[in-house]
Amino acid sequence: MKARDGMYIDGAWRPAAGTDTIAVVNPADEQVIAHVPAGTIEDVDAAVRAARTAFPAWATTPPEERAARIGALRDVLVARKDEIAETVTAELGSPLKFSQAVHVGAPIAVAGSYADLAASYAFEEKVGNSTVYLEPVGVVGAITPWNYPLHQIVAKVAPAIAAGCTVVLKPAEDTPLTAQLFAEAVHEAGVPAGVFNLVTGLGPVAGQALAEHEGVDLVSFTGSTAVGRQIGATAGAAVKRVALELGGKSANVILPSADLAKAVNVGVANVMSNSGQTCSAWTRMLVHDSQYEEAVTLAADAAAKYGERIGPVVNAKQQERVRGYIEKGVSDGARLVAGGPESPQPQGYFVSPTVFADVTPEMAIAQEEIFGPVLSIIRYEDEADALRIANGTVYGLAGAVWAGEESEAVAFARRLDTGQVDINGGRFNPRAPFGGYKQSGVGRELGSHGLSEYLQTKSLQF
Repeated sequence: MKARDGMYIDGAWRPAAGTDTIAVVNPADEQVIAHVPAGTIEDVDAAVRAARTAFPAWATTPPEERAARIGALRDVLVARKDEIAETVTAELGSPLKFSQAVHVGAPIAVAGSYADLAASYAFEEKVGNSTVYLEPVGVVGAITPWNYPLHQIVAKVAPAIAAGCTVVLKPAEDTPLTAQLFAEAVHEAGVPAGVFNLVTGLGPVAGQALAEHEGVDLVSFTGSTAVGRQIGATAGAAVKRVALELGGKSANVILPSADLAKAVNVGVANVMSNSGQTCSAWTRMLVHDSQYEEAVTLAADAAAKYGERIGPVVNAKQQERVRGYIEKGVSDGARLVAGGPESPQPQGYFVSPTVFADVTPEMAIAQEEIFGPVLSIIRYEDEADALRIANGTVYGLAGAVWAGEESEAVAFARRLDTGQVDINGGRFNPRAPFGGYKQSGVGRELGSHGLSEYLQTKSLQF
């Protein structure tokens, strides 16, 4: 795969300050496909200084012009969509069709939404004898994960530059090639020098340096809750704003009136999507006692169809982590009805699509984020019991509710402690806010709520 050997800083590709590199591995065959620079504190400092210098001019650029640059960026992503999809497949292992439809299709839609929103957003309003201005926060340090490499970049960079902020991006070390293609697209779209900057590198080095840098006004991070806590503590010490999108253990609640077969099949598909590497995946399926065994059979049959359809997990460490959770589920007494800890392929970081029955709410597989193709099916006695189980984790990112009547599902969903709920299989909406309750994060991404994360408020009294 094509890889840049430098950092994108101040509108140009520059040599890295150090000589260390990071190997990019194809998780499907375990082969090294490229090397990228391992960024240093010096690289981060250069990028932040470039963003700081570019900020005043970009902050005062009319919103319509900022919208035009985001629209041009969307158009470049569309023109290069096949190349980007192939790159995501190579470094993440995602099947090509999924890369095309989701890994590239979704961020293109998100970029388009911000091109529209930047041109129409009300950056000022009259309140009595005051004028209230919404102004850009400043320099944003964006730290993104590997599981949706382009989507997570676009979900941070597009609203940040729409707001008038400048950005330094530190992408995940497993998927840096997609980030490099994004930087090329930014350049081709005519975004002014310094507005967007890219530093590849390791989290404990480049990521930490970015979070700690005194020239960064806001840190936007997507990843594990453990790392999110560290970033929050670092930012808090400097009274620096954060936006954190963290872990999840979402519940898929199937009420007795629902179409059981549809709810189960869609639920299994949701968990297996992206090889289970989705923070909002519905990894706990809650089913009423009277329908439990039928749901287990349906889920096991559905999971068996995914054996040849899902890709590997991202790396060897993640493969061992997921297999360890599967072994833990067995040892804790859950009933394995599909899959198991054995790798289905002799090469590559593959994990079998796995379904557990007889899972109790306190088991590790029902409480902890596994981040792999593993579903836990939990029985409940009545709605009160289902609500207790659904809300009974430290997370609150997403979820689903199925019922015969939409109003019944909505009534239940309103009582869930979670940031987003799909009703009877509701479709993804790139303009709807996404983010969590409790330890699933702080702040929101996507749509106007995502834009507001990068704005601060000033009022003038007359």
